Amino acid sequence: MKELTNFPYNDVLVLGLAKSGTAAAKFLLETGRKVRVNDKQAADAGLADELQSLGAEIITGSHPLSVLDDMDVIIKNPGIPYDNPVLAEATRRDIPILTEIELAGILADNHSIGITGSNGKTTTTTLITEMLHRGKQHAKVAGNIGAVATEVAQTLEENEKLVLELSSFQLMGVQTFKPKIAVLLNIFEAHLDYHKTFENYRQAKCNIFARQTSDDYLVYNADDPVVRTSVDSAASVKVPFSAVRRIDNGAWADETGIYFCGEKIADKNDILLVGQHNLENVLAAVSAAKLSGAANEAIRDVLETFSGVKHRLQHVATIRGRMFYNDSKATNILATQKALSAFDKPVILLAGGLDRGNEFDDLKPYLKHVKQIVLFGETKEKLQRVAAEAGVPFIQMAEHLNEAVRLAFDRSEKEDIILLSPACASWDQYHTFEERGDMFEQAVHRLV
Repeated sequence: MKELTNFPYNDVLVLGLAKSGTAAAKFLLETGRKVRVNDKQAADAGLADELQSLGAEIITGSHPLSVLDDMDVIIKNPGIPYDNPVLAEATRRDIPILTEIELAGILADNHSIGITGSNGKTTTTTLITEMLHRGKQHAKVAGNIGAVATEVAQTLEENEKLVLELSSFQLMGVQTFKPKIAVLLNIFEAHLDYHKTFENYRQAKCNIFARQTSDDYLVYNADDPVVRTSVDSAASVKVPFSAVRRIDNGAWADETGIYFCGEKIADKNDILLVGQHNLENVLAAVSAAKLSGAANEAIRDVLETFSGVKHRLQHVATIRGRMFYNDSKATNILATQKALSAFDKPVILLAGGLDRGNEFDDLKPYLKHVKQIVLFGETKEKLQRVAAEAGVPFIQMAEHLNEAVRLAFDRSEKEDIILLSPACASWDQYHTFEERGDMFEQAVHRLV
């Protein structure tokens, strides 16, 4: 087991027994720390027994302020807001409040790559990891992408990298964490219900580089004005990327290629991912991969084969010249706007789903190159009105996705894009957006 150095706390309160809290509690107990676990919900009996057998004190069913007594530090679940009474009292008592990312950072021992941003984190994290793997480098992925960072960090071998997708919730609770390579993709207004102000949110994102030194690297989006001004204070080596202009000390793209520090890395036309936002993700990933020593051939191999994170503008198949894209995660209008903006070829749009009471007029400007729309779900009549007012040439209604895919294909032509981007949640017909996306993919493959 790896030793936990540079963690000057002995009595630890773990607040929240989700995956990250459970992993943190087990690890801290193994290092000899005294651990008290508190969760508002009643704990699973098996888990509670396991933690107690390891030496933990378990307090569940409420958040009494007495859980703070004699505690040196709190490791909290990222989802617990800071106005929680226990956390508010901890602040009053000057008890540090951390997330388990702090532990992972210590265990990774300066062998981590951290990725954050308001959008594109998962795609960029996956691209970087794949580029390292194709280049025969050892890397493991964790954090907001699924696997608990502390668990994965404990298994790192010598010279193995930890690639971390990091949310603002996780980054807000760090004191010493600093990745060797930080990637800051973009910052726009999000999660204000949690952070209360945009400035709080921005500061949380900036924690990814706040403790870096001149021995570290900061990859950042030079096209994002908030990011550009935020990184002024960084002490690390700054490596910008831009999708619109040449940058000699970072990554950039023109109409034909992708470049890094003056060297052409790949032909732009060979990249399978579509959309301006994905081009930015590619440039960020190329920068981090090159700084990590990845070979151009490995990077090109990924760019030419990576079809996207599942259900996020993911290329599913090309059938008789028609390209099918699964964007089932587009559960709101903004996401569908971005998806439609990614294509300059004729689009056949499949949309509709749960009716939350909103209208869809904001989609109208984005329907100009939609040649056909196939609608389903509770919102199909609302979307039918918007499509008609936007001048979409052909509008069809379907009962479900299987029918919608067949209707779209029957009237399609070579070079058409057939895009599932519903602009709605899935719960009227499907349990999750993943189930909806899977149904779309199955229907596409049945066309063959």
